[in-house]
Amino acid sequence: MANSNEEKTERGIEQLFGSKTRVKLLRLFLETPDRSYYVRELTRRIDAQLNSVRRELKNLVELGIVLEVEGKIIKDEKDETVKKRGDDKKKFYKADPYFAFFSELRGIMKKSSVMVNKAFVQQLSKKGKIDLLLLTGKFIDREDIPSDILIVGEIENKDIQKAVEEFEVEIGQEINYTYMPREEFTYRREVADRFLESLLDSEKILLTNTIDPGL
Repeated sequence: MANSNEEKTERGIEQLFGSKTRVKLLRLFLETPDRSYYVRELTRRIDAQLNSVRRELKNLVELGIVLEVEGKIIKDEKDETVKKRGDDKKKFYKADPYFAFFSELRGIMKKSSVMVNKAFVQQLSKKGKIDLLLLTGKFIDREDIPSDILIVGEIENKDIQKAVEEFEVEIGQEINYTYMPREEFTYRREVADRFLESLLDSEKILLTNTIDPGL
């Protein structure tokens, strides 16, 4: 029943905002309001048809949610692909933080992302045993944390990679993940491994935890 309710809610959000492409664009723009995107980058990030993305961008610009920017893209020094396009005189798109309902829309998108996160856990659980799955890094607006997802359990790497790629399409962002078998996690926890501790001690979103009651 829970899965049915989540799917029904997700369909409702798509109907409310007009299309799945528009929902994906809104998630991306509202999660990264300081970033500007070229239309083909948006098409690649959300895995949608070019004409569909262009149509929805036109709608979002007319609604005032998104700004159409001509000239230099806003640079992200950590993103080399964006950095190289810094002098391109083309049109780019970014969220308008002064849109009247910006905060409310961002809140709705964050809540809808919870269902996407649950679907990610369910997909992984079908492929193997998941003892711990947490989100950090980009999911808490911390680019300095070395990994965005920590997965602990027994699952094939190819299955994780496939699930992560599909997850990236849903949220419109590239993410870094770390996988550890249960035994490795236990050992690195015991020796206070610096990398692992940096993930566990940071702010995080716990999606699954059957291994470490101290988290």
